[in-house]
Amino acid sequence: MLDLTEVPKRDHGGNLSAAISEYGGVASDWVDISTGINPVPYPVKGLTTSDWGALPDHAAMTELISAARLFWNVPSGAAILPAPGASALIAAIPALADPRWVHITPPTYNEHAAAFKARGWQTVTGGPAEARVLVHPNNPDGHQWCADDVQAPLVVIDESFCDVCPTDSLMHLAERPGVIILKSFGKFWGLAGLRLGFAIGDPCLIGDLAAWQGPWAVSGPALRIGATALRDEDWAASTRTRLHQDAMRLDEMLIAKGANLVGGTDLFRLYDVDDAAAWQAQLARAHIWTRIFPYSKTYLRLGLPTGEGWTRLEAAL
Repeated sequence: MLDLTEVPKRDHGGNLSAAISEYGGVASDWVDISTGINPVPYPVKGLTTSDWGALPDHAAMTELISAARLFWNVPSGAAILPAPGASALIAAIPALADPRWVHITPPTYNEHAAAFKARGWQTVTGGPAEARVLVHPNNPDGHQWCADDVQAPLVVIDESFCDVCPTDSLMHLAERPGVIILKSFGKFWGLAGLRLGFAIGDPCLIGDLAAWQGPWAVSGPALRIGATALRDEDWAASTRTRLHQDAMRLDEMLIAKGANLVGGTDLFRLYDVDDAAAWQAQLARAHIWTRIFPYSKTYLRLGLPTGEGWTRLEAAL
């Protein structure tokens, strides 16, 4: 039997319980800006009893897929698979091909390398490989890739943070053989707990993922909320404007305190500081939780505060 206590823990933001255990307080005392999740989520309303009580309906799934195709301007030759979160797709994708070499350029979101390693793949940081992962824009530095980088038999383009900059999407490549583009509903829409993600791309690969996923993978509430949100272009447009303004406000605040901007997106910002652990500890004593990285002593990543979180952050800095 697998002993889950022996499974290595991967480094992520959002581990607020660890902060509470060290610095005290309860969750409601804290401003958690350790993730890149929109702090003003899409307003959920209009759920029915059947959304909760009945098995997810085929018509609702079709409606969600249609809304996704329109919102992301998905090419007609590409297939779309809704799933219970992008992380579920990340874990499954390495099984689509025989394990050999996967090219993943660090630093980046660590779940991709972990998922490929779990399936027997070897990771390389450059050169040719049988698979390649492009996080676009990249987490944590915001680096963007281009069509010329899509060079492998299997290419995973993780666009979990691309909804803040839709004109930069590589969705036009979704019809290419071997290409899978991932979309997350937890970041831009701020509904991480909904567990909704999408794989878009090569119909053969998407078909394999669908077969492994089985029926009713996406809940009834997620189907309805997802379709409604994807059709709400006004909310998306106003949210992009707000997020951009808030990201610039955060930059101004941190730079004034001596941080240097490395990059990021309009959902999170990455700064270079003299001692990232010291900065994190200083803010944590004020019950503000941020993100540092095991591979860097100077990288500090902040998501966006909201409401009184701005005042608390400025005071703590």
